Amino acid sequence: MEFKDYYQVLGVARDASAEQIKTAYRRLARKYHPDVSKEADASARMSEVNEANAVLSDPERRAAYDAVGSGRRQGESFTPPPDWDAGFEFGGRGDGADAGEYSDFFAELFGRMGRGGARAHRTADSQARGEDHHAKIVLDLEDAWRGATRQISLRHPSIDAKGHVALQTRTLDVRIPPGVRPGQMIRLAGQGGAGPAGAGDLFLEVHIAPHPRFRIEGADLVAELQVAPWEAALGAVVPVDLPDGSSLKVRVPSGAQGGQRLTVRGKGLPGANPGNLDLELKVVLPSAFDPRARSLYEQMARELPDFDARKVASPAAAGGGV
Repeated sequence: MEFKDYYQVLGVARDASAEQIKTAYRRLARKYHPDVSKEADASARMSEVNEANAVLSDPERRAAYDAVGSGRRQGESFTPPPDWDAGFEFGGRGDGADAGEYSDFFAELFGRMGRGGARAHRTADSQARGEDHHAKIVLDLEDAWRGATRQISLRHPSIDAKGHVALQTRTLDVRIPPGVRPGQMIRLAGQGGAGPAGAGDLFLEVHIAPHPRFRIEGADLVAELQVAPWEAALGAVVPVDLPDGSSLKVRVPSGAQGGQRLTVRGKGLPGANPGNLDLELKVVLPSAFDPRARSLYEQMARELPDFDARKVASPAAAGGGV
């Protein structure tokens, strides 16, 4: 995907005021509007101008775009960093529906942008209450597993007295319930926008940071379980550490093969319907540079001349439940 320099499209500086952006848009709209323009590429240029204006005239989109686009150039290869929009607080007026009107670049950045969940939570007094706000937060797996209270800093853009976008930061103490899932919303009542009948709510969409040992599949946790060749061949009971620091014992069946998956039911993310813990076996061989291991390998080579690993059919990798 190529990066789009919206400031270049409108012909304004990166520190342009809201009024300067509005003026530039109107000038280009008069030049390229298909109903009046004689330019050969008027329709395509007008589409680019509309897209740039949709971002730069919106303080929330502009602040997010500035954060992810700093130092980028028009047309260069671009992939948004993971969770680039975490910590931005967005109003509830949009739902990403206009993403389909513009380029893939726009849709990738702003198709959701924390705005997708508010409408389902609005009530009949939505005209009198302040608007609901949204933000994406990234939690460690350990906090999502056991629950915690964490300070979360959120940035919300506004227009200052000179018409420039300014970021305001606020810090909230957030109680994270045990077993919170990716994509789940944590609702903070009265922490949204102000209104005549009271403030709206703030919805925090949960994302969980990559973990060095576990990955998340729904409510299930998946991890690699390393075993010695004799543990896989003969069977063994081995310890497995969990995200909360506790451990459990898991039985590896005799004849287990690398890639086989063992399931420990109910030991995934906790909750009313806890997920499972899936362990993918990896058989780790002792190094042949160890003389003891090398001697045993040589003995096996002598005593098992008819063993051909390339012709041995591996058992199904489904594994058994534990």
